[in-house]
Amino acid sequence: MKEAHMRRYLSKKTGIFQFVEGMLNICYNAIDRHIENGKGDKIAIIYDSPVTNTKAAITYKEVLEQVSKLAGVLVNHGVKKGDTVVIYMPMIPQAIYTMLACARIGAIHSLIFGGFASKELSSRIDHAKETVPLAPGRDLDWDEEMAKAQSHDCVPVLSEHPLYILYTSGTTGLPKVFTLLGITLYGEIYVEVPKVVVTASFGIEPGRRVEYIPLLEEALRIGQHKPYKVLIYNRPNMGKPVGTPDAGAYFRVLAEHGVAALFTAPTAIRAIRQQDPGAALGKQYSLTRFKTLFVAGERCDVETLEWSKKVFRVPVLDHWWQTVMILDDNMQKLKARCLGNIVVKLPLPPGAFSGLWKNQEAFKHLYFEKFPGYYDTMDAGYMDEEGYLYVMSRVDDVINVAGHRISAGAIEESVLSHGTVADCAVVGKEDPLKGHVPLALCVLREGINTTEEQVLEEIVNHVRQSIGPVAAFRNAVFVKQLPKTRSGKIPRSALCALVNGKPYKVTPTIEDPSIFRHIEEVLKQTS
Repeated sequence: MKEAHMRRYLSKKTGIFQFVEGMLNICYNAIDRHIENGKGDKIAIIYDSPVTNTKAAITYKEVLEQVSKLAGVLVNHGVKKGDTVVIYMPMIPQAIYTMLACARIGAIHSLIFGGFASKELSSRIDHAKETVPLAPGRDLDWDEEMAKAQSHDCVPVLSEHPLYILYTSGTTGLPKVFTLLGITLYGEIYVEVPKVVVTASFGIEPGRRVEYIPLLEEALRIGQHKPYKVLIYNRPNMGKPVGTPDAGAYFRVLAEHGVAALFTAPTAIRAIRQQDPGAALGKQYSLTRFKTLFVAGERCDVETLEWSKKVFRVPVLDHWWQTVMILDDNMQKLKARCLGNIVVKLPLPPGAFSGLWKNQEAFKHLYFEKFPGYYDTMDAGYMDEEGYLYVMSRVDDVINVAGHRISAGAIEESVLSHGTVADCAVVGKEDPLKGHVPLALCVLREGINTTEEQVLEEIVNHVRQSIGPVAAFRNAVFVKQLPKTRSGKIPRSALCALVNGKPYKVTPTIEDPSIFRHIEEVLKQTS
């Protein structure tokens, strides 16, 4: 189990490279092997909650003690290899212990955000056909169960054994349920080994602290692989749950714990910028050990990217993690700066997700049939003359204005670059002459004293200069906030239906559903 000896082959079903005849255990690779190599006293997890003022540094030995005992608890309650465990827990280290404990015994975990109501939780439990749910409350007491349990060893599983299932939060509708294999993590590391020199050049040598903020929130929504990967690399996880007393909390955590790299979503950076445009709260902290800021999970507009560079004074890397081509709907390759479909030529690497949970036919139909020989990312964008990729929006977010395909993301980027707008979403509003015209929903920055009418006039002129009259951009409404999923995505299909007076569905992944009612009221007033 120390080494997974595998051969690689190309799956004809999915077009993904897979490993066969390999036995492994992700928990062993993340925890046990480091202790066997004399690194048990190194810090594995740093937990810092600025809301409760709770701080803890947890070593690999301490993590193993908790995880192995919890694995024993699960086994005592009938959980076995291949069973599904639903994790409905607060954003605390015990959530990560539970993930690792499931992996240790070969159980499949399904992390569910703690803010979901009973109806959404029950639907996910029914769908996963789980064996045991772990949740706050008191049917069984954590400490009592841990005290009477025996530590459990790692259970070897096949490389194609599922590690967890993931309910996505998207921009267009109800979540899809992905299956992620344990070998996915092994495959990502297999692919990333040649990148060690590049990684080190950004100051993330082995042992440096890598922070996923908010690590626990990310794990509970989309980034369940992140805690695993950082532990496998034997680097300390710096975890901070959601909620901050002020816009300077990120800077305090980075400075106090000597963090080298931060992974976060652009939405978090925009929130800081909206509340503290000059980063005055952040300037009181020294970030001498901070080397790199990585943003991912959603499109990052240029304005946010440049603000981040200026404030953090480190390289800011906006990454998308795929090698692509730009094709039109007839599978013809497009020339530079022509908006089209972003696709990935098969085969996919072993780090790619392997399918939809118990629905491989839908997996094949959604991602591989529209462009045979390619994986359809369902993103729209273009490449410049030097081969740099510009991811502009989802394909569904391309607005057809009098026969011209206009990216909603391009208009949003132009609006945000004006300087008065903190956040923006552009959707297509039906028009009897042009078919559709873009409508911007804008959130103004703090401290803007200019009237909304003047701001509208300025951003309309700004978009006209940066994109051109072809965008036909003339209208915007100003709202207090935009609706977003818990992973920071804007639900564009629902917003598009709303602005066009059509029925829309608010999915359970939306952070604050009341914002839709606020936007409806604003639209009624402006109309």
